[in-house]
Amino acid sequence: MPFSPIDYFALIVFIVSWVGYTQFARIKAKTTNCIARCLHQHRIHWMNELIKRDFRVGDTALLANLERNIAFFASTTLLVLAGVLTLFSQVDKLEGVIASFPYALYPNHFAIQLKLALLALIFILAFFQFTWSMRQYGFLNVMIGAAPVDIEGKNNNLKEYAMQMAVVQDQAAHAYNYGLRSYYFSLAALTWFFHPVLFIFASIFVVYTLFNREFKSKAVRAITKGQACLNQHEQA
Repeated sequence: MPFSPIDYFALIVFIVSWVGYTQFARIKAKTTNCIARCLHQHRIHWMNELIKRDFRVGDTALLANLERNIAFFASTTLLVLAGVLTLFSQVDKLEGVIASFPYALYPNHFAIQLKLALLALIFILAFFQFTWSMRQYGFLNVMIGAAPVDIEGKNNNLKEYAMQMAVVQDQAAHAYNYGLRSYYFSLAALTWFFHPVLFIFASIFVVYTLFNREFKSKAVRAITKGQACLNQHEQA
């Protein structure tokens, strides 16, 4: 057998950590202030303000900047994936490198191939998420181009249209976030080459890091306070 029982346990912890945190974050974001929830409110406000502007060059520049960031990660993911696939032809050398590390388990040829396959799968999923995010930002650009101007901001149909633009942007941002999470968990998967116990701790550490950044960080508090300021301004 290429794997020991602790390897199977570590892989289960990894999958449960990834899938479990994704579901947890999605449910908790509905009732708790977090980056995803607060930024969605900012996107709604942004699209409502965009409808009132006739001159939208600044808005398109901001969206173009977001798309460039995603395009960078999409192209980088392909390069990383190419590197991982190249390692399949260098498994023997990789065994020697892993064996040279202290406390690392003696590598198994077939096990290394399976671990490389896991890394390749993670980056394939990341590429799908990044490219889907790019496409959705393209959809948003089309919707912005089709959006009429409502300087008074009193047309309910256009308010609903602005809301739908915010939804498309929010979905694009979610896909981008899922792609970034793939990078985080790929770093955890990398530790599996050395020891399954390290793999377990790395998976848990990634969940801890993601939770703190998305729910407990200073950025979340600042974005939340910013949204409160916008709400007070609109009420005034």
